[in-house]
Amino acid sequence: MNNPPVIDVLVIGAGPSGSALAIDLVRRGLDVRIVDRSPHAFHGSRAKGVQPRSLEVLEDLGVLPDVLAGGSTYPKLALRAGPLAVPWRMFPHKEATPDVPYPNTWLIPQFRTDRALHARLSELGCEIEFGRELTELTQHEDAVVTKVSGTDGTQEIAARYVTGADGGSSAVRKQLGVGFVGTTDESDRMLVVDASVTGLARDRWHMWPGRGGRFIGACPLPDSDMFQWMIRLTPDEEAPSQKDDILRRIHAHTHNRRIQLHDIRWTSVFRPNIRLAESYGRGRVFLAGDAAHVHTPAGAQGLNTGIQDGYNLGWKLGQVLAGADAALLDTFEAERQPIAARVLGLSTDKWGGIARLDPTSMKRGKDEQQLALTYYGGPLAPADGTRTGTLRAGDRAPDARLLGADGTATRLFDVLRGPHFTALAYGPDAARDLEQLAWPTAGAQLKRLTVGAPAADGRTFSDPRGTLRRAYGLTGDTLLLIRPDGYIGHIATSDFLTSTRTAVRAMTP
Repeated sequence: MNNPPVIDVLVIGAGPSGSALAIDLVRRGLDVRIVDRSPHAFHGSRAKGVQPRSLEVLEDLGVLPDVLAGGSTYPKLALRAGPLAVPWRMFPHKEATPDVPYPNTWLIPQFRTDRALHARLSELGCEIEFGRELTELTQHEDAVVTKVSGTDGTQEIAARYVTGADGGSSAVRKQLGVGFVGTTDESDRMLVVDASVTGLARDRWHMWPGRGGRFIGACPLPDSDMFQWMIRLTPDEEAPSQKDDILRRIHAHTHNRRIQLHDIRWTSVFRPNIRLAESYGRGRVFLAGDAAHVHTPAGAQGLNTGIQDGYNLGWKLGQVLAGADAALLDTFEAERQPIAARVLGLSTDKWGGIARLDPTSMKRGKDEQQLALTYYGGPLAPADGTRTGTLRAGDRAPDARLLGADGTATRLFDVLRGPHFTALAYGPDAARDLEQLAWPTAGAQLKRLTVGAPAADGRTFSDPRGTLRRAYGLTGDTLLLIRPDGYIGHIATSDFLTSTRTAVRAMTP
């Protein structure tokens, strides 16, 4: 060991999971490097559905404007049989409400999501180091030493913590010796193609069912002439690789010779891996995203689950690096692994339904949107805690529309945005005790706001339309602690200080 300078966190992998994590860490003022073995950013459409909860996360990370500009809501599905087409709304369109500002799944090719995340990282002063591959990883008592190879040779990088967000074939996971439990069905393959297309309407996601679930689908990608084609292959079929061969395969299945492919931008052969890491980390090294769990594409879950892995881990790493008990990092696996296990089950069921031509498998609802995911019952949200009429500790903190003391309309999410904790006091008794709540000077700071009572620091709001009261199920004085990742950390409806102080100690230096 040549005693390289020790940084705070090294992130391996610059896809959505690693990039989201790096953004959260950098905005906390941490010393971060992010490397990726690919020579450049990913340029395919692969994971193209961003769920409502992920849109909220991306808003907090400062990425949402670019994501909204690069996508659209999903078009209706058209189930085709010869010249006939049956319209089918895969995603029921919903209007925004005060508590759910982004109620619809967003269609955006993955390369644009990646581009938005990378631009935000660059804006924060952190550049991705492409063309650097992890070759060795050694843990020490107070740091991890890695060897990373690139065109300029091999470099040692030492970090207090390392996160592997380097995909399903994760080098970090293999270095740790963590098992990746599940199955890979080599006989079930799907060719995915991004291509410029003429002869096909762009106002529908076209689906041509076939026997044994051997469908072809074509989804228009926003702000382009491209479609993402999904061609489910027969078990013994060789995937076509040339444009003319791909087009012949499409014509043979769809019987529509008006369809023409032009520029092919990206192709990939997908096999449904259904796997979950036995552990989300060992020692000072963690796994996130596809390195920890891989899914079928059904339900648009993988990218979203990965982004939220990074969002969960980021604030916890920041707190521990600031002096919090390292046991806080154990809650990453405890909270996120059960979520991934449930998502694996959901995605697998949807994929199997497509093979059976079950129309319900194409429906998308609240389970896919990830708004109802909760950490309730986990180590930071015990099941015996206090609850409100609608919320428990561990649940997502809803948005609400408030009025400031000067009459200015304010979204609660605007107050929550940033790397801090938020304490929300509803009512005069909760407001009085909130003023007495001590907070550590190290680590993530606390933003205090009161609703329905004056506050010493002037951060007083009112709830004239009752949007906060209804969404949060408030019936009397309540003190809520909201974690930096937008989940309820604690609820107190009486004896506000004692129980809140206990919750605070588990999450702060």
